[in-house]
Amino acid sequence: MTGKTKYNMAVISILLILFVVYSGFVYTSKENANPVILTEQALYGQRLWQENNCWSCHQTYGLGGYLGPDLTNVYSAKNKGPQYIKAFLNSGVKTMPKFNFSESEKEALVSYLKFVDSTGYYPNYHAVFKPSGWIELEYKNEK
Repeated sequence: MTGKTKYNMAVISILLILFVVYSGFVYTSKENANPVILTEQALYGQRLWQENNCWSCHQTYGLGGYLGPDLTNVYSAKNKGPQYIKAFLNSGVKTMPKFNFSESEKEALVSYLKFVDSTGYYPNYHAVFKPSGWIELEYKNEK
């Protein structure tokens, strides 16, 4: 091996070791280890959300399908809220199918969307990227 090849191998080895150490630090850090606790009703709403494949059309926090609107903050949005959500759940509009949810199922879905809404804002224009790799977000419950 030439001197340049040995140097390149040393640099690559050092970078690889630094990457492994940094990754270990980021993924084992307990800095943001706050468990998310949903009520029984919200958990039921989450199950309904998943069983009815709502993700295929709707997004929360920008993740999901693009056929329907992002529902991250639909609960607290101006001129919307629980009654608005319930109205659309069973009536359907345009490409949204007409579901036959019971009143308790609608309440559970509203409870789930209320919980999602309470966790933050989307899009979050005040996010701060930290050197550790974590992102500091603005949460609604911190106001």
